[in-house]
Amino acid sequence: MKVASFYRFLDLGDVETFRAELQALCEQQEVLGTILVAAEGFNGTIAGAEEAILAVFGWIEQRLSLDDPVEARWTDSGEAPFRRMRVRAKKEIVTLGRPDILPHEGTGEYVPPEKWNALIEDPNVLVIDTRNHYEVEVGTFPRAIDPETDSFREFPEFAKKLAETSKERPLAMFCTGGIRCEKATALMLELGFEDVYHLQGGILNYLTEMPPEENRWDGECFVFDTRVAVDRDLAEGGYVQCHACRRPLSSEDLKSADYREGVSCPHCVGELDEERAARLEERRKQVALAEERGESHIGPK
Repeated sequence: MKVASFYRFLDLGDVETFRAELQALCEQQEVLGTILVAAEGFNGTIAGAEEAILAVFGWIEQRLSLDDPVEARWTDSGEAPFRRMRVRAKKEIVTLGRPDILPHEGTGEYVPPEKWNALIEDPNVLVIDTRNHYEVEVGTFPRAIDPETDSFREFPEFAKKLAETSKERPLAMFCTGGIRCEKATALMLELGFEDVYHLQGGILNYLTEMPPEENRWDGECFVFDTRVAVDRDLAEGGYVQCHACRRPLSSEDLKSADYREGVSCPHCVGELDEERAARLEERRKQVALAEERGESHIGPK
């Protein structure tokens, strides 16, 4: 099964009509995943047969009269990493909390993977990981600054503080598939930074294109599906996900006394209220009983 991650910043027009038509098409093509649509464009990850995904892309290109094909990051998966298909209308396709920031009207400069290493090895360049802190913990590039955000909505505050001290230095920004860092570069330009660059296609494109001997990625890359993370070869990595807080869990986390499968982990054990903990514990019991009967429990892992 193929998994394709894609996005495009553009003036979408009638968002709701486009959403409904795209939902119907994806169901017809039997693809699974999530696509977000907003006035600023579309952003999604879908899984299915390659010809089905290409049919979806072809429809989008024709429907929106695009001058060039939809670009996607392709990976393989042994099973469907999604359980349903949802096309959702949102205020932003990636939530910065600034719907007035429009990347299709101006962003930083794309840097292809083959030129990325030289850029981030320049000591004068600030390398910024625009992802959330729990993603950075799984893996990142050398010298990358962690904004220590729990959501992308918090990034503008980090950017504002950075602009007060480092506006003259070049910026090299990156994220998983390119969408967050692209929108972040538009914000940085508004804040007065002049030399702003971002990794074309994001980490996933870098891992696809770079030969092992030139690969500077350290660790695994968190992905927003049931694989949790992929390694440098884009194979499913060694992390699992906490059902309660959705944080990626390492082998060390799983050994913690605070880890209880399906209920809590070291990152959230002190944050769960009694009612939610009881619901998760009951769900864990139902999953265990279903497995004993050789049945599949309905619902997310």
